[in-house]
This record gives sequence, structure tokens and C-alpha cells, in this order.
Amino acid sequence: MKHMAKNTICLWYDGGAEEAARFYAETFPDSSLDAVHRAPGDFPSGKEGSVLTVEFTVLGVACLGLNGGPAFKHSEAFSFQVATEDQEETDRYWNAIVGNGGEESQCGWCKDKWGISWQITPVALTKAFTSPDRAAAKRAFDAMMTMRKIDIAKIEDAFRG
Repeated sequence: MKHMAKNTICLWYDGGAEEAARFYAETFPDSSLDAVHRAPGDFPSGKEGSVLTVEFTVLGVACLGLNGGPAFKHSEAFSFQVATEDQEETDRYWNAIVGNGGEESQCGWCKDKWGISWQITPVALTKAFTSPDRAAAKRAFDAMMTMRKIDIAKIEDAFRG
């Protein structure tokens, strides 16, 4: 076991924690599958020897995947927010998540096939709607409200008016 982080995000999976961790490691920079731990005995959602927990890193954030079974479901109350620099990076992450069995939502949100929510958020969007020019910020915000995947050019056009 590598050095344990003081604070780790624990994500509950109905199986699939290892598959999810591998997908995240392949999709995002500064991400890795760090360790797979097998159950030393039977547990409510698995048998001795099956994958119980998976240590992984997503964009530098320490995570633990727990194959806890079907008792709990994910919701949008928790999401990873990924700041992207340009449209190519926005498209790459969005398409990877949605194209791997995930689903689109509104305003830059999508959900992976394991039910984890992701906000693929261009830096340009955040700068636009936090601008001190509140009229321009509102135009950008209103444009975002019509989108699924964020279109940076449309955000910038709306900001400029």
C-alpha cells in the first residue's frame, strides 16, 4: 500500500470500481490506478478474493473505489469538476465519458457509466460568468443554460454581446 492520503474521496460502486479507475487513468492526466485490494473474506456484495477496494488518482485527487453493491446510488450532489483550457480538451473529456456508456446532462454536466457526475467546465466559461461586467456575465450564463456540452465560442460570443 502506497502512502495513504490524509483525505481521500471514497466512491461507492455496484461492482466496477476497478474498471472505472482504469478508465479514469486512461482518460485524464495525472491519474492512475494505484492498487487493487481483494476481500479477505465474503462480504454482502461479494465473495472472498473478489475486488473490494481500488485505490486510484483522478487529476491528482486521491480516491478509493469501494465495490459495496447496489445499496447506494450516485447523484449530482457529488461531481468531479474538470477545468478545461480549450474546446479540444472539453470535447475530448466529454466525448470520452459520454462515449463510454455515459450520458449527457445540461450546462457542461455529464455522467459516466458508473453513475459518477462530471462537470466539464472550460476556464473561459468560469471567467465569463464571474466577470465584474454583470450584463456580459449574464449573457454568457444564459447561453450556458441552453447547452449540454459547453461551446466556448458561443459563450465568448454571448459575453461580447
